Amino acid sequence: MKKLLLALLLATTSALPSLADEGMWMLTDLRQQNAVAMQELGLLIPVDSIYNPDCLALKDAVVHFGGGCTGEVISAEGLVLTNHHCGYGAIQQHSSVEHDYLTDGFWAMNRKKELPCKGLTVTFIDRILDVSDYVQTQLKVDADPQGTNYLSPKYLAKVCQRFLDEQGIVLAPGHKAELKAFYGGNRHYLFLKTVYSDIRMVGAPPSSIGKFGADTDNWMWPRHTGDFSLFRIYADKDGNPVPYAESNVPLRVKKHLKISLTGYREGDFAFVMGFPGRNWRYMIADEVEERMQTTNFMRHHVRDARQRVLMEQMLKDDGVRIHYASKYASSANYWKNAIGMNEGLIRLGVLDTKRAQQEALLQRGRQLGDTSYQAAFDRIRAIVAQRRPALYHQQAIQEALVTALDFMRIPNTAALVTALKSKDKARIQAATDSLRTAADRYFASIPYPEVEKLVGKEMLRTYARYIPQEQRIGIFQVIDKRFKGDTDKFIDACFEYSIFGSRENFDKFIHKPKLYKLTSDWMVLFKYSITDGLLQTAIAMMDANRDYSLAHKTWVKGMMDLRQASGQAIYPDANSTLRLTYGKVASYEPADGVVNDYYTTLEGVMQKEDPNNWEFVVPDKLKQLYQAKDFGRYALTDGRMPVCFIVDTDNTGGNSGSPVFNARGELIGTAFDRNYEGLTGDIAFRPASQRAACVDIRYTLFIIEKYAGASHLIDELSIVP
Repeated sequence: MKKLLLALLLATTSALPSLADEGMWMLTDLRQQNAVAMQELGLLIPVDSIYNPDCLALKDAVVHFGGGCTGEVISAEGLVLTNHHCGYGAIQQHSSVEHDYLTDGFWAMNRKKELPCKGLTVTFIDRILDVSDYVQTQLKVDADPQGTNYLSPKYLAKVCQRFLDEQGIVLAPGHKAELKAFYGGNRHYLFLKTVYSDIRMVGAPPSSIGKFGADTDNWMWPRHTGDFSLFRIYADKDGNPVPYAESNVPLRVKKHLKISLTGYREGDFAFVMGFPGRNWRYMIADEVEERMQTTNFMRHHVRDARQRVLMEQMLKDDGVRIHYASKYASSANYWKNAIGMNEGLIRLGVLDTKRAQQEALLQRGRQLGDTSYQAAFDRIRAIVAQRRPALYHQQAIQEALVTALDFMRIPNTAALVTALKSKDKARIQAATDSLRTAADRYFASIPYPEVEKLVGKEMLRTYARYIPQEQRIGIFQVIDKRFKGDTDKFIDACFEYSIFGSRENFDKFIHKPKLYKLTSDWMVLFKYSITDGLLQTAIAMMDANRDYSLAHKTWVKGMMDLRQASGQAIYPDANSTLRLTYGKVASYEPADGVVNDYYTTLEGVMQKEDPNNWEFVVPDKLKQLYQAKDFGRYALTDGRMPVCFIVDTDNTGGNSGSPVFNARGELIGTAFDRNYEGLTGDIAFRPASQRAACVDIRYTLFIIEKYAGASHLIDELSIVP
C-alpha cells in the first residue's frame, strides 16, 4: 500500500509544489517554509529583510495598484512604477483627440503637471495576522444555519471588527481591515491596510512602446514591449491618506526600492512580490473540464465576435479608439488567455495529471480508513455534473449581454415606476430628478451609440448561436413574436424608440413621464430579461452548489495533509492578497528543437517593425536612439539595449506590475505577462514551460531618460551599479 501511495505521489509531482520555485507563498510563512530553499537557490539577503512583522522590509514598498494590479514604490517621494496596461484606464481617462496620451505618451515635467486620476487607489499592506485560531473559536460560538460562516464575507467582516475591538485597534480614515479565508476556509488571515486615493499620473510611454506588439504578442515570448507607467501618491502634510486636494503633497514613504543596473544572467536567482488575483490549483479533473467547456469557451468565442466589431470601428475613428481602448484591451487579454489555457491543458495532459493527483489523495484516505476524502470527491463530481448547463448559460449571458453591452448599463427606473404608481407628486418629482441625473451620467458614458448598436446586434446573434431557442432569456419571446426572430431589428427598435435610445428620446419622456412607457420600453425590458436570466442560472447553480463549499474545504484539507506528509511546503490559491514567488532567470524550450532565450533587446523591436500595422509601429525617436546607439549607462556590456527578460516564477493575473528582485533584493524589472505555453499555470504549474515576462528596469530608465527627456524622475531614484 505504501509503495502504491509513493508511486501515485511521484506521478503527480508536476502538479504539486515539489520544486522550490512553484508556489504563491504567504509572506508570514517564508521564514518557516521557504528560507532554506530560497537561500539554496541563491538568495543573498536574510528573509527578514523581505518580510518582517516587526520592522520595515521590502514588502513595505510593494503596493496594490488600483485593486487589480501591483506596483512598487521607487522613490522617497511616493513615485510608483507599474505596468502600462495597469495604468491604461488612467491614461485613457486623461486622453482626448486633442491630447491623445494613449498614442503620444505623457510626461509630467514638474509636479504641477502631474494629473489626478479619479477613482484610482494605491494600497499598502501594513500588517498580516494569522487569526485562524481566533476565527475557529468564533465559528464554534456563533450560530451558523447555512454552515458557511467560515467563507461568508459578511460574517468574516463581523468577526474582523470583533477582533479589532478586542485588540484595541482603531482604524483611522483611509485605513482598512480585511479578513479573508484561505485553503478553502481551513485558515484565515487578517490584513491591515492604508489606502491612498489621491494618485496622480506622472509618466507613460506612447502605446507604440508601452503596448508594442498588442494582441499579437500578448501572452507570447519573446516580447519587446516597454510595458510600464509611473504614478505618484499624494497625501496631506502629515502623510495621511485624504481625497484629492491641490494642497496635498507627495507622500514621504517609509520604504522605497533600490534599483540595480547590474542586470542578470541565465540561472540567476530572482523573486517577485505582488497581488496575484485567482488560480485554482486544488480543482479536481471534472472542474478543469467544466472550466474549459464553459468559462474559457465563452470567453474565446463571444469576445472574439465582439472584438472584431470594435476593432473595425476603432480603426476608423480616433474618438472611438480612445473611448473603447481600455475596454478592448481588457477583453482581449483574457480572450487570448482562455484560448491558450485550453490548448495547454490538452497539450500537457493536465487532466491526466489531475486524475493521478486525485487518486493519490483517495488512496491515502483508504489507507487511513478515512472516508471523508472520497465523500468530498464524489460530492464535487456530482455538483459539477448538475451545475454545468446552468454555468454554461450564465457565462453566455455574462459575456454576450452583460460585459459586452455598455448600453445595457441604463439607469434603474424602479423608483420612478413606484412613484408613478403612487401618484404622489412629490415622490414623482424626486424620482424624476434622480433619474435625470443618472441619465446624464449614462449618456455621457455612451458617446457612440452607432457602435453600441453594431456590438449589440453581433452579441445577440452570438448568444443565440450557443443557446438553444427554448433556453434563451425571456426577451427572445418578444423578439420571436414582434420581430419575427430578427435580433437586428430588435436592436434597431431599442435605439429608435427606447427612452434611453437617445438623449432626445429621454428628454421627451422625462418632460412628462408616463408609467406605460416605462413598462413597455424595449431597453428596460431587455435589461430586466438579462437580470432575470442571471437570477435563474444563479438559482439553478445555488441548488447544485449547496454542499460544494464544505466538500471543497475537506478536499483542500486533504491535499494539504497529503503534501505535508510527503515533506512538501504548502501554499493557498491566489486571492488578490500579497504573495511572494521565487525562481530563476531561465530560457525554455517550447517545442522540439526550439529554444527561447531568456532576454530580448531593442534590435528585436526594429526587426518586428511594421509601419502598416498599428501593433508594430516604432516611434521615430526610438529608431534614432537605436541607430545612434545612444543607450547611456543602460546598455549591456556588448553595447546592445536590453528590453525584456523571463523568470520561472509562479505568477498569474494581478502580478502585473510586480517588482522583480535580484538575489540582493534590488529591483531589476517589472513583471507584466506570462508566456503562452504557461497559461495552464492557473490550474497546474509546469516549471519547465511556465515563464513570467518582465520589462528590464534598464529599458524603463532608458525610455524615461533618453526617449522622454524626463531626467528629473531619474534623479529621484536610488540607483546602484
